[in-house]
Amino acid sequence: MAGKRDVESDRLAALAGEASADAAIQAAAMAPELEQSLNVPPDLTAAAFFDVDNTMMMGASIFHFARGLAARKYFSSSDLAGFVWQQLKFRVGGREDPESVKASREQALSFVSGRSVAELVSLGEEIYDELMADRIWKGTQALAQMHLDAGQRVWLVTATPVELAQIIARRLGLTGALGTVSESENGIYTGRLVGDLLHGKAKAQAVRSLAAKEGLDLRRCTAYSDSSNDVPMLSVVGTAVAVNPDSQLREVSRRKGWEIRDFRTGRKAAKIGVPSVLGVGALAGAVAATLAYRRRVR
Repeated sequence: MAGKRDVESDRLAALAGEASADAAIQAAAMAPELEQSLNVPPDLTAAAFFDVDNTMMMGASIFHFARGLAARKYFSSSDLAGFVWQQLKFRVGGREDPESVKASREQALSFVSGRSVAELVSLGEEIYDELMADRIWKGTQALAQMHLDAGQRVWLVTATPVELAQIIARRLGLTGALGTVSESENGIYTGRLVGDLLHGKAKAQAVRSLAAKEGLDLRRCTAYSDSSNDVPMLSVVGTAVAVNPDSQLREVSRRKGWEIRDFRTGRKAAKIGVPSVLGVGALAGAVAATLAYRRRVR
């Protein structure tokens, strides 16, 4: 039984990776061409891949997006609290547990089913300005810029919906983004995913697929992440860097000789034993702030 489940998981991961790579290439082709810093010639076979949540951004992008939607009364504060709890179990407690992954996938689909793609992209632009722009880790952004300055392409790789990931990438001046792809028909989300969440093995599949389509040499590529969930992605490139790592990734990085960069300071950095601690703090704050706001306006 476990063997069949693993095969199905690998199949969904491969579908998710392929779909995400295709979406990333299509979006990048439509975006304005990035200016090469200092007239450096493009390095066509090397690229950098950055996780988003707690790596590029403090906390989790999907939760900031959920806060913005709740503030616009797209759903109730109790719905937000339930969403936060389910995602918390997935990201911190459940990790690779199939039931947690399934529940998280269903939560993600409930976000968009029946909604207009254009509507949510427009909202994503607004919410980025309101709740995300000030949460970018300057140290990680500088690392991304270092690759751009070397003429390399820089991609975000995240479980966040690909449309939101593309907004973040565009605002940061990056090449593009790989993210979870939700199916849409005639511009409306169907409530189904193409493949699965871009998580764990699916991220590695997406990076491999993009590399094959774009002619990248993965041995010359670099990947950055905070989470042990991303060890598959970190393992497919020539250079892996742990950024603000959770305790498990810190241990793996030390064992494998991967570079570690920690942009947290003081008490926050001391809490590295708790997985994704910054994301958890953001979630708790989001729920508390939203509930308090609801009470004030009633």
